[in-house]
Order: sequence, then structure tokens, then C-alpha cells
Amino acid sequence: MAKNKPVLKIFEDRSVLYDSKGNSSEFIEGKLSDEAKERLKLVRKKLESGFLEDAIKEAKKPDAIIDGLSDKHVQTIEKLVVSVTSEVGRAVVGLAVLQLTIKAISPAQSIRLHKGSNAAKFSWVEGIPMRVLDKNFITPVLRKHKLLRLNADGFMMTRSLAENYPYSQLYKAAIRGAKEEWIKIVDWVENKEMDAKKALLQLLAFLNNRSEGFLKNVEEATKSLNSFLELNPSLEEVLGLIEEFVDESAYSARIFEISIHALFQIFEDAKCLEGYLKPISQMRSANKKHGNIGDIEITASKDGLDILEAWDAKYGKTYLRDELEEINEKLIHHPQCRVAGFITDSHPNLKREITDRMEELGIIHEITLGIFKFSDWVKEQIARFELDYDEAGKNWITALTESICQQRRERCPIDEPTGEWVKSIAAKLSGKRNTER
Repeated sequence: MAKNKPVLKIFEDRSVLYDSKGNSSEFIEGKLSDEAKERLKLVRKKLESGFLEDAIKEAKKPDAIIDGLSDKHVQTIEKLVVSVTSEVGRAVVGLAVLQLTIKAISPAQSIRLHKGSNAAKFSWVEGIPMRVLDKNFITPVLRKHKLLRLNADGFMMTRSLAENYPYSQLYKAAIRGAKEEWIKIVDWVENKEMDAKKALLQLLAFLNNRSEGFLKNVEEATKSLNSFLELNPSLEEVLGLIEEFVDESAYSARIFEISIHALFQIFEDAKCLEGYLKPISQMRSANKKHGNIGDIEITASKDGLDILEAWDAKYGKTYLRDELEEINEKLIHHPQCRVAGFITDSHPNLKREITDRMEELGIIHEITLGIFKFSDWVKEQIARFELDYDEAGKNWITALTESICQQRRERCPIDEPTGEWVKSIAAKLSGKRNTER
């Protein structure tokens, strides 16, 4: 038996799954064990108490930081969600929500075994009745929050999900949708390579960012943006709007980063940059861990860490002595960097010890280093690249709006929920438009 290929052996009363490493898992057929009954009781109790409802609320928060997932995990979860169309993919996504919910509540429960009963003709001894749980607790909640368009009877009514085999790479039923991604998620969770609760929150966040309600808000934001642009606003008007939007939004620090990144997107579009604008980092990514210097970075090569320029957003903080020492450590590993600095939302504290240390670090690293107030920095950057101020302002608010509307994911792949931000920017743009009338 080749170790690089999974194998499923079927016996009269059990199945044995051998993974690609040769590890085996045995699944015995029969009535539910006492342990399985206790696990089912716990899952039911938690679902009746609103476990999934609470998870959805948590995942919808703009400040929901879902850390502990690798880029590979997040990208696979996103592919699963993106695979959903009006015709295919909904059932397997719903099943993933159910499985991750079960595993988050009861880590000991296998999510490969979708049948468990003391009365049905077929049951796994350590299984769980997923069809019943789906109809009573999963589909109704997903429908209520309009995260996934499902039939009221539930996605587990789909025959292809009900075959009497454990869910694995060797599950032969013709599943319509992202079967490969779904199985990867099941394998990772079962092999303890991925945390079920964090994966569930990320999946729900992605569903929220593609829900009918979200898309309706995006449409409203786009209309408000177009109406605002028809007023031919000046850079000062755009800057004032964005400053208000940042201050009034939930999780201002993250919106501050996105606003700064959006400005550099317009410089990239105008072909002003000597290098490549890196996509904005996710909130789960620690700058130091990933070898980054700041939130916004220009690199000499695409997808590289040869950073030429870096800016770090500092919302709600004006005294940056510790940050100067941190950037000193980072610059040691990036000798090619020539421009770096910090951007604050209000006047930075530039006392003598700060300016002296900046000058010293500039000499040590042969770099232009600065700390700027947001509004001053914006104008300086636009002047630096010799763009028309007002035209740059209009392009900037467009880039920002489209970024939080999930329309620039190649450059601004925001994984956290953005629904509240979309409604806020739509209201802000609409308010400015009405004020001008």
C-alpha cells in the first residue's frame, strides 16, 4: 500500500481510513455509544443556547481579529465561500459551517461521521446526526442572517452528502462545489492542524462579506460615491470626509491603515511608484513575524521582502519613542530601505529627544525617516508624486470605498467583516452630498 495515497477499507461492520502518512482511523458501525450520546447532548445544549448566533455576531464585528490561522487556511476557507453560485456550492459550505460548529463545541466528536442513531438502519457508533442538527439549528440561523440561501429543510437533504461513508478525500459522492477545499478543512481540523472555532469565525466573516445584505449595502455605497464625485469635491473636502470616517468608524485604527493604503493605490495606478505596492497585511499577521517594516510597503520586486519604502499607521498615539527603537531593529534587516516613517491621526509629539533620535537613525541607516500628522502627510505625498490635488482626492475616496466594499481584494484583501464600514462610508458620502445641495 503506497503511503502517499489515502486508502479507505470497507468491512462488514466498520471502515478504516489510512491517510497519506499511513495513519489509520477506524469507524465502527452500530448504535450510538454512551460517549457519543453525551457529545450529542452537549452540542444540542450549546446550539439551543445560541452558540452559532453568538459566533455570527462575533464574526460580524469590524474589530474581530481572527488570529491563529495560516495564510493557507484562510485562502482555502475563502475559496470555499467564493465557490458558491446561484446553482452550486451552497450545501457544502453549509456543511462546513455545521462541522466546524460541532468541532468547536465538542473537539472529541469526529466530523467525518454524519450519521448517529439508535433507531435508524445505518449509524456510526461514534457518529452524530448531522441532518437533524442542520434542520433544527444550522440552516434556520444561516437563513435568518441571510448568510447563505438554503432550502428550509436544510442542506443535509442533499443525497450526495448522505452516503454511508466517512467524509474524507475518498468520499465518492458527486458533490457540487468546492469539494477539494471542504475536505482539506475537514482533514486539517480532524488532524488538529487548524482550530475549529477560529476557522468557523473566518468562514462566517467571509459569508458575511458576500451576503445579500452586504451586497445591497455595497450597491448603496457605490451610488453615494458616484453622487459625491459628481459634486467635484476638492482634496480638502475628501480629506475631511475621510478623517471623520476614520474617527467615527468602529475599529478606527484598522480603517486608518486601509485609508493610507488606498492613497498609495492611486499612486500605483498613476505609475508613480518605483517598486510594487504590497497588498495590505491581515490583522492576524504580526509585522515583525512576517519581516515587515510597516503597514504600507513598496518593494523592489513583486511579492518580495526587499522593502524600499515603508509607512506605519499609528492611530491614537502621538509619542513614538518606542516605535523608533522598533523600526531601528527592523531596518537592520532591510538595508535597502530608503524611506520610512510613521503617520499619526493628530499632531505627533516631536520633542527634542524624538527629533534627535530620528536624525541619528537616519544617519545610521542612510534613510529618510519621518513622523507626520495624517493630513500633512497626505498633501506631501501627493505633491511628491506631482499629482493634481483635487483629482487625487477623488481617486483616493474611490479607492477607499472600493477597498472596504471588497472590490479590490488583489491589493486590499480585508478578511475581517466590513459590512459596518460599508454602511458608514455610504452614510458619510450621502451626508456630504446632501449638505452640498
